Amino acid sequence: MSSSIHNPVILLKRVLNLTESSSFILCLDTIAQTSSGVITELVHHKNAQSNENDSMLIYVAFNSINKPDWATHFVDVNAQGGVKKSIELIQTYLPSAKEPVRGIKKKSLIVIDSLNYLARSELSQFIASIASPHATIIATYHKDLPESLSHQSRQESLDNYPSALDLLQFMATTILHVKPILPDSIDDSTDLQDKLDTLNLPRGLNSHIFQLLLVNRRKSGRSLTYNFQINNKTHTYDLITKKSEVEAELETPEMLQDLTTFNLSTSDKQKQAKDQVNLPFLEAQQYGSSGGAIVYQYEKDDDYDEEDPYEDPF
Repeated sequence: MSSSIHNPVILLKRVLNLTESSSFILCLDTIAQTSSGVITELVHHKNAQSNENDSMLIYVAFNSINKPDWATHFVDVNAQGGVKKSIELIQTYLPSAKEPVRGIKKKSLIVIDSLNYLARSELSQFIASIASPHATIIATYHKDLPESLSHQSRQESLDNYPSALDLLQFMATTILHVKPILPDSIDDSTDLQDKLDTLNLPRGLNSHIFQLLLVNRRKSGRSLTYNFQINNKTHTYDLITKKSEVEAELETPEMLQDLTTFNLSTSDKQKQAKDQVNLPFLEAQQYGSSGGAIVYQYEKDDDYDEEDPYEDPF
């Protein structure tokens, strides 16, 4: 639910600046629009603060073999010999958990290219092992890839375990849904999904302009949800507000329930009758644009005095 007391753009910038209290940021993407644009914005904000920043950019690679130019440390999980040794290496790069947070100017950033290669039973342990009060984790999960399965004997004991996507969304304090701007050749999201299912990729996808659905969970348990349009070249963020959502926030029957014993809601028939009422000020506007006019309709019982002392002499 949106809140009018929060500025959505400022909230997004706080998330990208790592000043928002989000220790684990989950980025959900698809083949239509990858999370690289979000990572670019995070790196852009980190580089803008490089003169006062002593933190690190740690890139944890499950399916990447090349170190990004902006990364200060590169951890190749396959080259390290597995997840356990990679966790030990990441922990050596970060300050000790006992070190006071005030002694660190800026938080370090741990970027994980894909969590799809971890089984459900390993996800929570992996995130908890590299979590630190001095670092923020942003991990990508590809929604259109099949879920990684563990060994068959262990999988049988996880029949009632939540899916990897549900588990990650439960753990994350901030969720970023990356969506593409639909090309002109695509009618709607259903048409796009039909083409992607057949590996028919339309032109115009994975653009530097994309949509970002931000879900931020507050300590009170309330979630703030906003939809943005991001431009990686100009680094601008525009809030997207649908007209139907604005109208729904103004008056809905659910908002007026259980407030009183009276019926405060308005039916469609009553709304239509209200719209058909001719308001008096509309008739006064017909007398010219130089000023207002008083329109009075006499009734049979009116006592009209033509020599009214308060009558305008002009």
